[in-house]
This record gives sequence, structure tokens and C-alpha cells, in this order.
Amino acid sequence: MARIAGRNAALYINLTSGGTAEPVAFLSKYSIKFNADRFEVTAFGDTGKAYVAGLPDAQGDYSGWYDSATVQTYTSAVDGVARKCYLYPDRTNAGQYWWGTAFFDMSIDIAVDGAVDITGTFAAATPLTKVG
Repeated sequence: MARIAGRNAALYINLTSGGTAEPVAFLSKYSIKFNADRFEVTAFGDTGKAYVAGLPDAQGDYSGWYDSATVQTYTSAVDGVARKCYLYPDRTNAGQYWWGTAFFDMSIDIAVDGAVDITGTFAAATPLTKVG
């Protein structure tokens, strides 16, 4: 197992429901959080708290710089359609990634003394599966 730098990471989102996922240009960061629901089931006589696991979840966020040449993140944020997505920690190793479908949000931040940037969140519509 090797350690890697984030400089070759990539987030791919498809623009249309039947389309091919394309890389989102000019991103500088993304994160994914995997967890499962937990329900406390502590009963009389237990010597400590007890829990059972529920359904798994995956959510995350992304950020980068606004790209005026595509409506990819905007369209995925406003139409309410779950999009195919692929998240590569290192796109030079195409055999390792997470994929599934997710709902996306997007925000644009514009300041007179800075670059136009975007931030957004996503939430899994299907399980995000690890490949490789």
C-alpha cells in the first residue's frame, strides 16, 4: 500500500441522466464521509451501552474554481436528478475509485478582490462503492 498526494485526484459527474461522466474542471478539494446509522439497544442488565447498525450513508463536499465553459455542476444542482459520479483519489491509478449516484448542490462565491470559487455538497442516492 502506498501513500499518495492529492494533486491527481478527480471528481467525475455525468451531465445528463444517460450520459458519460466527465471530470469536473478546476476542483481543488473534495471529501467523502462514510457512516452507518446507529441505534442504541441497551437493555436491563447490560454492562455497557449496546448498538446495532442501520443503513450505510455516504456524503461529501467539493470546492474549486468556477468554470464558465460548462454547466455541469449547476445543472446537477438544480434539476434534482441523481448523477453518476466517480471519485478518484489518484486518477493516474484508474483501477481505484468510488462510484455510484448522488445528488449534488453548488454555491458560487464572488468577491471583488478574489477569484470566483465554487463549493458544493453531495449525498449518495445509491451506495458509493469502492473499486480496487
